[in-house]
Amino acid sequence: MSSIRASETSRRKIDHVNAALHEDVGYHTRTAGFERYDLVYQALPEIGRADIDTSTTLFGRRLAMPFIISPITGGTPEAAAINRTLAQAAARFGVAMGVGSQRAALEDPSLEYTYRVRDIAPDILLFANLGAVQLNYGHGVESCVRAVEMIEADALILHLNPLQESIQSQGDTDFRNLAHKISEVREAINVPVMVKEVGHGISERAARLLVDAGVDAIDVAGAGGTSWAKVESFCAVDTSQRALGSMLGEWGISTVDSLLAVRAISPHITVIASGGVRTGEDIAKSIALGANAAAMALPMLQCASLGRNALFAKIAQIQEELATIMFCTGSKSIEELKSACIDTISTAK
Repeated sequence: MSSIRASETSRRKIDHVNAALHEDVGYHTRTAGFERYDLVYQALPEIGRADIDTSTTLFGRRLAMPFIISPITGGTPEAAAINRTLAQAAARFGVAMGVGSQRAALEDPSLEYTYRVRDIAPDILLFANLGAVQLNYGHGVESCVRAVEMIEADALILHLNPLQESIQSQGDTDFRNLAHKISEVREAINVPVMVKEVGHGISERAARLLVDAGVDAIDVAGAGGTSWAKVESFCAVDTSQRALGSMLGEWGISTVDSLLAVRAISPHITVIASGGVRTGEDIAKSIALGANAAAMALPMLQCASLGRNALFAKIAQIQEELATIMFCTGSKSIEELKSACIDTISTAK
């Protein structure tokens, strides 16, 4: 790849972070769907608060709680600082972390350092990341292997983002035959492969294609959190692209609906709930609705931009919220939380 293309990719990374931090890129007319459900409060939980164990296992690795710091950024010096702060938090709290798309470093190896965090987080569950559509733009199995090796990752994320690419200037929109190519990556690579959306959800049809492709996990990344259509709208120079991103900025499948759709397709595949996950309660509801873990991006970025202490405090708060809800639902473990009573809240007037 040319250095010009690589520099354009890096510049876009900076624009994305700035838009996410300083512009209104959230959903307004669509929610993640967690407000439609309520875990049943148990006044007599028959357990002690000290009995609560929030830990779980994901891809054979023990996590202190079912939580992933979602892929956020990479490819710039600013992104390197953010990734290192996030990695320090992941190591401190025993949670997982993904880096942003590594395409920039695949195009320009001098940027690899902006993704590397193993020196400060040697034991975390770490995800490499590449856009699935790049499998149609010169990045095959070899690039996926390079992405994993670049950061000594434990697993690979291939992200899906057709709406985002459609609004991006010169976006990559050839999504033909990707399910087959994802299957080829899964067969050839020796780490688990997780496919995720970027914030507009995974449908039942998409889930079936991915399950048939043999992927190890699906992160639904549903609508209700950050709209990447809106992010690209704020980053666009062309007025028509700005208008397109604004008009389609509320489109997508809510996180809860996407979670339920994927779980209906396969009772066994690992499912991650993300998109509008903001609290420990949202994580608890995700688990009770069938997720194996939950993930956050924007709240982590916002706190990381304020410094390590702010990020540490946020994750500690999330874990305390999750543990308290587990206690008050009589769930000593994440496995028991999966069977906790959860009610649908009526929206009738």
